[in-house]
Amino acid sequence: MKALILSGGKGTRLRPLTYTGAKQLVPVANKPILWYGIESLVAAGITDIGIIVSPETGGEIEAKTGSGAQFGAQITYIRQDSPDGLAHAVKIARPFLQDQPFVMYLGDNLIQDGLSEFVQTFTAKALDALILLKPVPNPTAFGVAEVDDDGRVLRLVEKPPDPPSNLALVGVYLFSAQVQAAIDQIQPSARGELEITDAIQQLIDSQQTVEAQTLGGWCLDTGKKDDLLEANRIILDEYLGPAQLKGEIDAASQVSGRVTLGAGSTLVNCTVRGPVIIGENCRLENCFVGAYSSIGSNVTLTDVEIDHSVVLQGATIVGINQRIVDSLIGQRARLTTAPQRPKALRFLVGDDSQIELA
Repeated sequence: MKALILSGGKGTRLRPLTYTGAKQLVPVANKPILWYGIESLVAAGITDIGIIVSPETGGEIEAKTGSGAQFGAQITYIRQDSPDGLAHAVKIARPFLQDQPFVMYLGDNLIQDGLSEFVQTFTAKALDALILLKPVPNPTAFGVAEVDDDGRVLRLVEKPPDPPSNLALVGVYLFSAQVQAAIDQIQPSARGELEITDAIQQLIDSQQTVEAQTLGGWCLDTGKKDDLLEANRIILDEYLGPAQLKGEIDAASQVSGRVTLGAGSTLVNCTVRGPVIIGENCRLENCFVGAYSSIGSNVTLTDVEIDHSVVLQGATIVGINQRIVDSLIGQRARLTTAPQRPKALRFLVGDDSQIELA
């Protein structure tokens, strides 16, 4: 079995960060989101992986993720010149997929459940498609499945005003080669894309075997800032191990709870309350770092209080006189204040940004 990870798209919901980088490389607990999916696939025994990339960010993804050797996988990069839909991505991946069954994994999704059980069910039952579902409180905002008592999928409905169930589709799918024939029979949707839900519905309509399983654990779509911060919180909460303090901590600093401090990093007169991860070669001075914060490598924080936030590598934050909370700070960003209390605020802000002063 092969795998296809979709890592194209423009990431408009995470702008301005994604004007200059791939959304799938934005880190959660200091590890790119994309890598969690790769690791999950390898853990399920799937090591031949194709990654769909866009012309804008494909080079960055390939440079950072590499051949796959670090994961125990072999990665093939497949360029999708324009974001024409999930089913279109499967279509252009045919030379890679050939006639083998495969897992399709959306590169900005995280799921708690391991994939091995789903792969075993799909293989043992010789299914043409196995979709994963999650109960949600607002099914009108999702693609929703109607499923019979035996787990067979009867129909899929996209954002229905009157949902047939509360079971929303999750961004992980298992397909046989039959899905390629189904894709050949569908037409672009109203938004001009080949939709994977239409392809699955085509499989259902042609009497192919399509079943569903419901996730027991959490499922996260990291496409928005608040969703990414929630993913960071959950990953730190559940997976950050006992304290690992490889850097230097002076006598005036206090570190409590599960905290990871990378090699070459220094804490001077700081308070850090875990779960927190701080990368390598950082310098923090006169700072408070609260729970559920991830600080990337080569970051400088001076006279800063920060809580429940993600700071990407190379950023500098100096002298902000109010606590920073629920924030996502991009790579090499600089946040500073004037030497004296400013009478006015001055910003240089990218398109589509949202700023809230509390």
